[in-house]
Amino acid sequence: MHKFLPAIGFSKVNRESFKELLSEVTMRPDYQESAIDFEGNQFVELRYMVTDNVGLVLRGMYNDNDEFVLDYYYPTFFGETISMTNDVEVIKQSDKENYHVMVDEIRLGVNLIFQLQNMGEFLRKNIMEGKSGDKNIKLAALSLEGKVILPLYDNEKSRIKEKMNNQKRIDLVEQAREGNEEALESLTMDEIDLYQRISRRVAKEDILSVVTSYFMPYGIENDKYEILGDILEVKQVINHLTMEELYLLIIESNDVVLEVCINKENLMGEPLIGRRFKGTIWLQGTVDFS
Repeated sequence: MHKFLPAIGFSKVNRESFKELLSEVTMRPDYQESAIDFEGNQFVELRYMVTDNVGLVLRGMYNDNDEFVLDYYYPTFFGETISMTNDVEVIKQSDKENYHVMVDEIRLGVNLIFQLQNMGEFLRKNIMEGKSGDKNIKLAALSLEGKVILPLYDNEKSRIKEKMNNQKRIDLVEQAREGNEEALESLTMDEIDLYQRISRRVAKEDILSVVTSYFMPYGIENDKYEILGDILEVKQVINHLTMEELYLLIIESNDVVLEVCINKENLMGEPLIGRRFKGTIWLQGTVDFS
């Protein structure tokens, strides 16, 4: 069974009952689409939603007897918020009919990689693998563990100053990539100054009062991350099959907005707007290929 099933409210389901659920989904899905991949193979995706934008995705094909043959399944959460507009690179996994998207996001300082949710649209539009130009991206994630952290004291003036400093850094990074030596030198000096200021503060303060947010790779899997960010919106929903309660959170981490689904039992603390979320996530997303 998929290890992220508890995130969408299947924490107590056993293997046998879940196998029966998968059989039910193949007969009565909420959504179905098909396409032909680049090698001429049929691709079929079935979806079954257990609450708002949260559910199961089954991928496979129909055999000659018109029976659905399951290749793999995974829990999913479809976000509605545009997280970024950027150049994307779509990469096929070698072990199964699945695609990842890679985005070079300067604000995060890492190549962002996530599971492509609208794979059918990607295949139907016959978009060749590789660079696809600037596209709107909606990021969503599932989390198995998280904590609610109290916010830092700040004011409007400090927030504006921080955003201006972040934008200045992004501009310098872009210039440095284009070969501007002065921008590279300025970035180096800023990093040295930042390191010295952090070293002085961590000797007297808790690390979470020094680091306001972060977005960094977690473990060896390339679509897993650990994040810390501000909670912008909170919604509580219920898995209508298991009656387990879920939180749907909109998080801003390193100026990137994404949506996170987590089981209420796996979240420590009460999520409120203005507080911070700290946890590990499995990142998914849709790309607007139109």
